[in-house]
Amino acid sequence: MMGVMSDYRNNKSVVSSDESDSGASAWRVRAAYWRRSGMTQIGAALRTGVAAVLILLIGWGGTLSLADDTAASDGQEALYDLSLEELMDIPVDTVYGASKRMQKASEAPSSVTVVTADEIRKYGYRTVAEALRSVPGLYINYDRSFHYLGVRGFRWPGDFNGRILLLIDGHRVNENTTDAHVFGTEFILDVDLIDRLEIIRGPGSSLYGSNALLAVVNVITKTGKDIGGLEVSGALGSFDATKGRVTYGDTLGDDVEVLISGTSYDSDGPELYIPEFDDPATNNGLVRNDDDRFESLVANVQYGDLSLLLLHTEREKGIPLAPWNTVFGDSRARRWTEATVAALTYARDLSETWRFECGTSYGRLDYDADWPINIGGVGDPPDIIISQARKRGRWWEGDVHVVGKPFDRHTVTVGGEFRWNLRQDQSNRDQVVRLDDSRDSQNWGLYVQDEFEIFDGTTIIGGLRYDEYDTFGGSTNPRLALIQEIDEETTLKLLCGRAFRAPNADELYYHDGNTTSKAAQELDPETIDTYEVVLERVLTPHWRGTASGFYYLMDDLIAQEVDPADGLEVYRNIDEVEAHGLELALDGRWESGLQTRASYSYVDAENETTGAALVNSPHHLAKFNLIVPVVEEILFAGLEVQYSGESKTLDDDYADDFVLANLTLTYTSPSRPLEVSVGLYNLFDVEYGHPGLFEHRQDVIEQDGRTFRVSVTYRF
Repeated sequence: MMGVMSDYRNNKSVVSSDESDSGASAWRVRAAYWRRSGMTQIGAALRTGVAAVLILLIGWGGTLSLADDTAASDGQEALYDLSLEELMDIPVDTVYGASKRMQKASEAPSSVTVVTADEIRKYGYRTVAEALRSVPGLYINYDRSFHYLGVRGFRWPGDFNGRILLLIDGHRVNENTTDAHVFGTEFILDVDLIDRLEIIRGPGSSLYGSNALLAVVNVITKTGKDIGGLEVSGALGSFDATKGRVTYGDTLGDDVEVLISGTSYDSDGPELYIPEFDDPATNNGLVRNDDDRFESLVANVQYGDLSLLLLHTEREKGIPLAPWNTVFGDSRARRWTEATVAALTYARDLSETWRFECGTSYGRLDYDADWPINIGGVGDPPDIIISQARKRGRWWEGDVHVVGKPFDRHTVTVGGEFRWNLRQDQSNRDQVVRLDDSRDSQNWGLYVQDEFEIFDGTTIIGGLRYDEYDTFGGSTNPRLALIQEIDEETTLKLLCGRAFRAPNADELYYHDGNTTSKAAQELDPETIDTYEVVLERVLTPHWRGTASGFYYLMDDLIAQEVDPADGLEVYRNIDEVEAHGLELALDGRWESGLQTRASYSYVDAENETTGAALVNSPHHLAKFNLIVPVVEEILFAGLEVQYSGESKTLDDDYADDFVLANLTLTYTSPSRPLEVSVGLYNLFDVEYGHPGLFEHRQDVIEQDGRTFRVSVTYRF
């Protein structure tokens, strides 16, 4: 699982100690942490220093543009020198996460899309969420706190992306209290440090276990040689947003690569008008509590067959929408998150036919939220208390597997994974302690996959994994694929598989002191059975087309309902979802740098338990992406146009369909040390919204109008 970094690169040729939190004073100290933390001081220094350096660089950038071409990194030079055939082979047409080894996407037992660092740069993606939104069949919701990913018509209200498995360099990073991972400014890695995104649709539990119901997203980070020196970047944008980044990366000697980077971001956020609060008593629905700031640190060290990755981020976010009946417009409504991942990987070729990979990682999440609540009666003077929620997650895991060819025409992957959840703690308190729950748990899994080439061009892939959990017992999940090369240009895939998601600590044990909710204590895992047909064809030397049809059935879906015995909300296995759909994609690339992608997705998903159309499930998605070299190798224009069909809301209404357009111009000086990017997002200032979640009074949450960003990067 963990060998993606060395395997991929060959193919291309701070954990703080746990604190003891007790008492109201500790909670207030925690709430004040961000204002005086060292990270905040580092962030301010980063932004100030980057701004000063960039002002100087812009002033004499014209002179710098005449510098020697050797200033460009090795990786950039290599890409510019590749032929069309080589460009079509790497890295867009290779993937690691589908089988835990590098292979052509056409040979993978999944429907796969790859987003490269070059696309991230030229389309001006500010977050991973924006990059994922461009992928066929995927869509994003934003509730002014977190970004949530929908896949093939499924985006369950209240789910923290737990039905999608997130990997960074092959390491699982879904946290261990709510299964959460997030893709916006809250993401643990700066988007500028991503080498590529692998989006692997369909069930992945036969290799990865829990959470891989709808898709696996594998994020591959840049290393020292991808940077090739010192890189300084700064950006300004709408809502007084500023971002600064300093990155050093290089190859030291024959066997060592080092990358070290620090990023700081700060935004005041827009003034929002919330019509549900349009009343003189609530400032006529106007609120300015949408500020957002984060600091992150990254270290990536490669030494021979070993690699060490350290990720750390801290984020503070205002909460403007008054969820959970909190006080509207109160600036004390805030969330703080602090996350750390430390991962060690060892990968080595044992022989010409066998490869050994193993890795271990430690993860840490601290989550705090303050919720102002008015406990005064209607018409009474406000009596506001602060309800405080806390989650503490600590986990350690390890994976070991081998990939090899024990027999002619067979490629076998065999491995095992273990996870120890050291802490799964949840607390809720206001004037009294309503919840103080501490847990730990363990789970493990064993898996095998055999890729058997029956005849030339005909391959059967079978996979099976067994997982054992403390909480519910065992789960067995198979996968089967037939891949047929019809001719040199055409590949047909017949895919089927089962995946599961284990009930998490939040669903099992969270409650609010039995005031409105109670703990479930026992739940069965969710399951999904998926069947898919994929046809991939090289139409011309420049064009490739993909068509896929799919059907899936999700069973034992975990959702909240009211227990009639006591009127309390509780999680239960109560829902079943059935969906079928179609995805069409057309990709084109030329040696000049011209690149385009168009896609259309249709999904019909319904809640089989109620017979109703699924909430937050647009039937239609259409996307068009275009990169045009305005001036060869110097100035590029990146255009995105995205259509999203109407989506059903929780109030049985619909959020309107909409069309968004984004335009980015990217200038790179001839020797490539200086890069300037100007992006306009929601170019035509379209008014649109996403369906609200259970905690919101808003049935539809309005999104930003036209925004901009100007960024400047200099590479020494």
